Amino acid sequence: MKLIAFADIHGSVKIINDIINKAKREKADFIICAGDISLFSGNLNKSFSKLKCGIPVIVIPGNHEDEAELKQLCRKFGFLYLHNGYYRIGNYLFIGHGGGGFSLRDEDFENIAKKIKKIIKRNDKVVLITHAPPYGTKLDSLPMGYVGCKSFTKFIKEAKPILHISGHLHETAGITDKIGNTKLINVSLKGRIIEI
Repeated sequence: MKLIAFADIHGSVKIINDIINKAKREKADFIICAGDISLFSGNLNKSFSKLKCGIPVIVIPGNHEDEAELKQLCRKFGFLYLHNGYYRIGNYLFIGHGGGGFSLRDEDFENIAKKIKKIIKRNDKVVLITHAPPYGTKLDSLPMGYVGCKSFTKFIKEAKPILHISGHLHETAGITDKIGNTKLINVSLKGRIIEI
């Protein structure tokens, strides 16, 4: 399966066009937005209109989107709103949690993770999509120290997804790392092709 994932474009129609062109050229199966498609929810309708291109789109909110508004627009455009939820296709299980981005611990995610861990099957290939990065990695390492979310790191260590996609920190855009065998990617605004 081939994905193109991006985050933090903050309303740039030019970047959306670049991502769509790359998705079509690379024959991506899914386009994934890991949050902050807008700048404080501005021009969301226009951005979503551009993003609708015949390739399935998975969306989670960033810290710039209103969750209710984003969910409503996903419904309108036929995108999969994955915040606090999951989506199964074959033995791939996509798990999404957006918003926030500034806390070391996320109790909402921890409560949802308990339920989701129960539905993970032995042969599942789990893909975790969050806006913020996990704690204690190259993806959340800033001059003042680690600023990611410990709740995500804990889930990754326990559930062992094959991939974790995030964004949020512009300073670590494009950086990759690993926790165990889980590949971690801050997908950045350019759009990252990922084969799983």
